[in-house]
Amino acid sequence: MSSIQATLKERINKFEPGTVFLTGEFSDVASNPTVRRTLGRLCQAGIIRRILDGVYEKPKYSDLLKEYLPTNPEIAAYAIARYYHWNIAPCGDVALNKLQLSTQVPVVWSYISDGPYRDFQLESITISFKHRTNRDITGMSPMTILVIEALKTLGQNSVDDSTISILKDQLSEQDKKVLLSESTNSAAWICKTIQEVCKS
Repeated sequence: MSSIQATLKERINKFEPGTVFLTGEFSDVASNPTVRRTLGRLCQAGIIRRILDGVYEKPKYSDLLKEYLPTNPEIAAYAIARYYHWNIAPCGDVALNKLQLSTQVPVVWSYISDGPYRDFQLESITISFKHRTNRDITGMSPMTILVIEALKTLGQNSVDDSTISILKDQLSEQDKKVLLSESTNSAAWICKTIQEVCKS
């Protein structure tokens, strides 16, 4: 085993199982092509698994199931975003699920992004990035973006008292304060809904 492979293996052994990491995180060890080749050998040895070019995972093993667990799509999505230097936020069914507005586990994990439209296949799951302008991604807290995207997914006609009640329970008083101040440029019906959510 080369010294570079030994160094990478030692570092990866310290990662928590389920950690998703990038080739660039080892730039202090060797050049990017050398790191890629070395990680490829570690993949062949079953120590790590490749999610896509430049993005890898230290897989998590289940003693109960006696097998390695699938990659967490959300962790993978944010790792892909780090790799491409994109800002992202959950949208669609992912946003609904995170806010407990839906119990359905997404088959397509959707995120808005200031990068291009791109889809990535992760085993049986699709991770989909949908382009938005920077003003839709930056300048707002993650919770504000999450709530706005969830409301957009539901649509005006599907928002009811139950929706408002669930959102009230999910948001802290600080979340509500920030949400009110950051959502003023949203569609009128979204602003009205947010005002209802943030009422004392």
